[in-house]
Amino acid sequence: MDNTLYDSSFVTYVLIPGLIFVSRILDVSFGTIRIVMVSKGHKIWAPILGFFEVLIWLIAISKIFENLDNWVCYFAYALGFAAGNYVGLMIEEKMALGIVKLQIITRKEASKLIDNLKAAGYGITHHNAQGSNEKVSIIHSIIKRSEIKKVEEIVKTTNPKAFYSIEDIKFVNEGVFPMVKNPIRWRKGK
Repeated sequence: MDNTLYDSSFVTYVLIPGLIFVSRILDVSFGTIRIVMVSKGHKIWAPILGFFEVLIWLIAISKIFENLDNWVCYFAYALGFAAGNYVGLMIEEKMALGIVKLQIITRKEASKLIDNLKAAGYGITHHNAQGSNEKVSIIHSIIKRSEIKKVEEIVKTTNPKAFYSIEDIKFVNEGVFPMVKNPIRWRKGK
């Protein structure tokens, strides 16, 4: 068999480092998503992702050990790790899994904001409070993470100076969430 292709500069300095780079993007992205799955309590997906994460990592690190004298592989490994973090976070952001607690603090009267949130189908809990300098209204709502942008738009258009914070929540017992338009209905049988 002809070994000239395998021994070529292209394979040594481009192909192998490129494969290491792509492998690291994949395994670090899987790792990022796996951590999110663990934190959200997804007991099935976390170990499945962990399996592929480690399998891909083993392949990448074996190529590093096969090419210890090739400094380009080291850079590909490090760049793949950095890019994998970015890609993993982007994927996780697009998945928008879970639910969050939204706390809105307004300095002006909050009835219009409350009405707009209710009209959009969001459940709220509201109370008046005393801030450091003035009376404030505090609104709490539990929403799906995928709904954050919609709720932010309601807040920004109704009360642009409102202060709000968002926290991850692992579990809720019950809640009021907007109805899904055209839900898929599952039937037994066909």
